[in-house]
Amino acid sequence: MKTLLTEQQLSDGVARMAAEIHDCYVGRPLTIVGVLIGSVVLLADLIRRLDIPLRVGMVQAKSYEGTQSGPLTVSADMLSNVKGRDVLLVDDIFDTGNTLAQLVPRIEALGPNNLKTAVLLRKEGRCQTTMQPDFVAFDIPDAFVVGYGLDYNDAYRNLRHIAALEEHEMPPG
Repeated sequence: MKTLLTEQQLSDGVARMAAEIHDCYVGRPLTIVGVLIGSVVLLADLIRRLDIPLRVGMVQAKSYEGTQSGPLTVSADMLSNVKGRDVLLVDDIFDTGNTLAQLVPRIEALGPNNLKTAVLLRKEGRCQTTMQPDFVAFDIPDAFVVGYGLDYNDAYRNLRHIAALEEHEMPPG
């Protein structure tokens, strides 16, 4: 397992992104919607760095089984009311872009005042959409990454750093 981002680099990057988000929304209430499960660690660190009035909601979107991307399934049972509010959709990784590209119109249909997106990681060379996130903490090479909430078959989420997994390090599901 090769470390791509250390715990300190992650902390610095999230702080940098939080400052950009704060500057965008200063003085305005914000609803932050985290994409479960991978964004939980980022979401917790991010909201502690934002000194603005905010609400937190969650939406579950899943498209990966192991390393294979499949159809997106969405559950919005924990999504708070976003009608007429400024909304920031937070996800762990922007890989192909398909998750955010499908979630954004679904949330826009609920009538927010405006909607922006933020991701911890944007993977280079994988985007399949015209959409790009509004806030990005890090650009990374095309590798299968784990840690800081990202997983492989629910393993490695608890790592305090971001690491690239090699094929032989992926335990059977």
